[in-house]
Amino acid sequence: MVPLKDKIRDRSAVIGIVGIGYVGLPLAVAFAEAGFRVLGFDIRQGNVDSVNRGESYIADVSNDNLSAVVEAELLEATTDQSRLGEADAICICVPTPLTATKDPDLSYVIHESEEIAKRLRPGQLVVLESTTYPGTTRGIILPRLESSGLRCGVDFFLAYSPERVDPGSSEYNVKNTPTIVGGVDPRSTEAAVLLYSQIVDTVLPVSCPEAAAMTKVFENVFRSVNIALVNELAHLCERMGISVWEVIDAASTKPFGYMPFYPGPGVGGHCIPLDPYYLANKAREFDFHTRFIELAAEINEHMPYHVVSRILDALNARGKSLNGARVLVLGVAYKKDVADTRESPALKIVQLLREKGAGVSYNDPYVAEIRVPGGEIKSAALSDDLLASMDCVVIATDHSSYDYADVAARASLVFDTRGVTRGLQGDNIARLGE
Repeated sequence: MVPLKDKIRDRSAVIGIVGIGYVGLPLAVAFAEAGFRVLGFDIRQGNVDSVNRGESYIADVSNDNLSAVVEAELLEATTDQSRLGEADAICICVPTPLTATKDPDLSYVIHESEEIAKRLRPGQLVVLESTTYPGTTRGIILPRLESSGLRCGVDFFLAYSPERVDPGSSEYNVKNTPTIVGGVDPRSTEAAVLLYSQIVDTVLPVSCPEAAAMTKVFENVFRSVNIALVNELAHLCERMGISVWEVIDAASTKPFGYMPFYPGPGVGGHCIPLDPYYLANKAREFDFHTRFIELAAEINEHMPYHVVSRILDALNARGKSLNGARVLVLGVAYKKDVADTRESPALKIVQLLREKGAGVSYNDPYVAEIRVPGGEIKSAALSDDLLASMDCVVIATDHSSYDYADVAARASLVFDTRGVTRGLQGDNIARLGE
C-alpha cells in the first residue's frame, strides 16, 4: 500500500469533499486545479448535476474554472456515498445549523461520520471543516470512525480544519487565506498539514482539534461582539441626536488601539449568528455561562425589530401608517454582492413589516425569490416608477449595483440601514444610527 503522504505529494491521492456548497465547492475546485482527482458528494441531485455540467451555483466559483476541471476529469460529483471508500482524504463540509431552540444541530456531521465509518479503510485521512464547537471532532466523529475497528493515528487520521470562507470577497480565497489545522494526534496533524499545503499558501498547525475549533468560534464571536457594541452605540446616538457614522469615521483616524465596525440591520451568514450559541452550549458542560457573548447575540438579533420601529416612526412623521404602507426592501442577501440569504436580517425585516400590515416587495439582483412566513416573494424589477410608487424604500443590503443617489432622488422616503446615503442630503432620508 502506498503511504498517504506519498500519494499527497505526487498528487495521486483522491480527495473526497462531502457537501459541495459555499465551502465545499471552492475547496473541491482548488484541489482539482492542483491536479488531484476530486469526488464531490452531496445529497442534492441538482447540485450534483450542475457540477457535472460545469455550471457553478456559487459566486466564488466561475463557470470557466469549474468546467475546466470537470472536462479534465479531475472533478466529479455524486450522491452515491458508497464511493467514499475511493477517497484517500475526505473533507466534511456539511451544514451545522441551530435547532428552533438555538441548540447545535450536528445531525449532518453525525450522519456523514457514520457513512464514512462504513467505508473507512487503512490510510485514509478525515478532516472536519464544518463550523462547530470545540470537542466535536474528538467527541462526535472519532468514536464513530473507531467503531469500524480501525484506530486513529495508527490505521487512519482525523483532524479539524475550520473553514474560513469569505463569500463574495475578491481579495481572499482558498489559496491566500491561512488555514488552521489541529489533529487528534501528531500523525493526523502532520497528514492534514501536508494535504492543505498543496492548495494553501500558509497552513498553521495547532495542538489539537479543540484549539482549532475554538479559534474559529473566537474569530466569529469577536465580530459578533464588536458589531453588537456598535449597534448599541447606534441606538444611543439616535437618542442623543449624534450620527454614529460620523463618530466611527472620526474614531477611525486613530492609528492604534481601534478598528472600525459598523452598525446594520443585524448579522447573517452561517457563522456569526450561530457561533455564539454553539460556544454557549458547550460552555454549559463546564458550568460556565458566556453572558457577554450571549448578550451580544441578543443585541444583534434585536436589530431587525429596531429597524422596523424606526421605519414606523419615519412613516408616522410623514402622516403615514405602516399598516397599509407600500414598502420596498433593497437587498435581501446577508451581505453585499452575494446571493446568500442564510440568516439574513433582511428576511426578518420583510417578515416583521408584513406582520404589521405593510405591503412589502423587494429587489435583489442576486436573489430571484425568497420564502418568508406567508409564502414566497419574487424580486421585483427595479424601475423609476417602482421607486416613486413606494411609501418607503428600505436599504437593507448595500449591493454595489444600486445607484443610491438615484434611489434617494426618486423615493418619497428612504430608510438606510447601511450608511450608504451618507453625503446625500434630503428630508426624505432617514438613517440607522442618526
